[in-house]
Amino acid sequence: MKLFYRHFGEGPPLIILHGIFGISDNWVTIGKRLAEKFSVYIPDLRNHGQSPHSPTFNYAAMADDVLEFIEAHELGKPVIIGHSMGGKIAMTFALEHQDMVEKLIVVDISPRRYPGRNVHFDMIGAMMEVDFEHIRTREEVEKFLTERIPDQRIRLFVMKNLYRKTRHSLDWRLNLPAISSNMDYVFEGIDSTEVYNGATLFVKGGKSDYITGMDTGLILKNFPKAYIQTIEGASHWVHADAPDELCKLFSGFLGKDCTAGETGSV
Repeated sequence: MKLFYRHFGEGPPLIILHGIFGISDNWVTIGKRLAEKFSVYIPDLRNHGQSPHSPTFNYAAMADDVLEFIEAHELGKPVIIGHSMGGKIAMTFALEHQDMVEKLIVVDISPRRYPGRNVHFDMIGAMMEVDFEHIRTREEVEKFLTERIPDQRIRLFVMKNLYRKTRHSLDWRLNLPAISSNMDYVFEGIDSTEVYNGATLFVKGGKSDYITGMDTGLILKNFPKAYIQTIEGASHWVHADAPDELCKLFSGFLGKDCTAGETGSV
């Protein structure tokens, strides 16, 4: 699958993989900061953003997309950063292709299976309820979503997926039917006997419960050289809450500065 992507900078290759309902734009701020030292690629994952749609939506398929992307762009052995669902994809790829990953960074997700979270189903349900035959402006979409997604930050995050389909109509870029019918795959764990022996950093948001002390053993089983760093005060969206602190961790782990810049977005 030929993924849409954004590219910044020159140097050793680095790929950033966004999370569920995200788009490449969510990581542009961090990507540009890393682009001072790296050739940074930020793709839209399948069924997201401007990338193609497919009824197949699972980690094996998305890891294959990453392999195709690396080969198509002749990236050799990139650093891979993945957040949330993107972190699961990054872990899956590293375990399947150990020799193709220079270093691995996983942001606020562990290899375990997660119970379905209401926030995700609320987001899907709210988006699928929008009637674009009658709702034709961004303001009308936000008004409709406000009752269904009261958290403004999550609501604005969802609305990043809006685009103007025609002069007089909007639509979602997400392939909502495929994502909705495959959500069980998004929450599933990584069940692999493979080991990635490369340098690995797990970053936990201090206010998030996506990585807990109980995950340490599971992480080290597949990623024995991993270490876990916590950014206090950050939620699951670490890159939006604490971009400077996140860049500082990236800098230390990668041995190259993640330069100062503007704050990020979810």
